[in-house]
Amino acid sequence: GKQLTFLMGKPGLDGHSNGAEQIAVRARDCGMRVIYEGIRMTPQAILDAAETEKADVIGLSILSGSHLPLLNEFLSLKKSETPTIVGGIIPDSDAQTLTEQGVQRVYTPKDFDLNKIMADIIALAQA
Repeated sequence: GKQLTFLMGKPGLDGHSNGAEQIAVRARDCGMRVIYEGIRMTPQAILDAAETEKADVIGLSILSGSHLPLLNEFLSLKKSETPTIVGGIIPDSDAQTLTEQGVQRVYTPKDFDLNKIMADIIALAQA
């Protein structure tokens, strides 16, 4: 009954934003309200923006290989139940670790079906 708010963040020093921008644009095209915080954000800044904007789902894009320490920090600071998805160059073993720690979905370059990702975001927001 309301427009879904999707917040996209790029934590860490990674400056490669193409994938994050593709997801953000597709989410916007699907009718979501998209908040894109840009590159090189701290986990705390992303969480602050998610709270301020009342995000229904948080998406993080990490291509630098620092996904484990960045997400450990992010998840340790996160106080809300807002679902979190992550995309990047993430080995399967690390993806399993992240889901065990509380990340709802992990996407890699082999997950190129944007419509499926959008359906996942909607399902997570509705849960």
